[in-house]
Amino acid sequence: MKISSRKIRIFIVCLLIVFSVAFIGSLFTEENTKSAWYESIKPSITPPNFVFPIAWSILFFLIAVSMYFAWLSSDKNEKSSILFLYGVNLVLNICWSLLFFAFKNILFAFVEIIIMWISILSLILFTWKVDRKASYCLIPYLLWVSFASLLNYLMLK
Repeated sequence: MKISSRKIRIFIVCLLIVFSVAFIGSLFTEENTKSAWYESIKPSITPPNFVFPIAWSILFFLIAVSMYFAWLSSDKNEKSSILFLYGVNLVLNICWSLLFFAFKNILFAFVEIIIMWISILSLILFTWKVDRKASYCLIPYLLWVSFASLLNYLMLK
């Protein structure tokens, strides 16, 4: 099976978009995960710090793969919805890091992560109609953000 250069370019663009978001988010998180503030609010069920970059790298790769499958399988009318839904979700992803780590606003971060969770669910439901592989790739993301939402909630107390 030969993969066209067009498909390779699309895949690279998806990777660049998603990992650019990952990089921007890391600007707010990387140093703050080592702070006394973060250590003082972490619930006991929080995984060790080294788990997060590994998990997020895998999740960002899956998001890019999902975007790739969705883009290739969508018709002209669906492409604008794909751009909008993935775009909103990726902006929300950055905003959570900003709210939680840069602004240290746990309440607003919690409200925001619930909105992000809804955006992931929306992506799963939309991509289900376009390409089920794209939808399946997003399930680990939804599960991880569900767990992150729980952690964020426990930090409110």
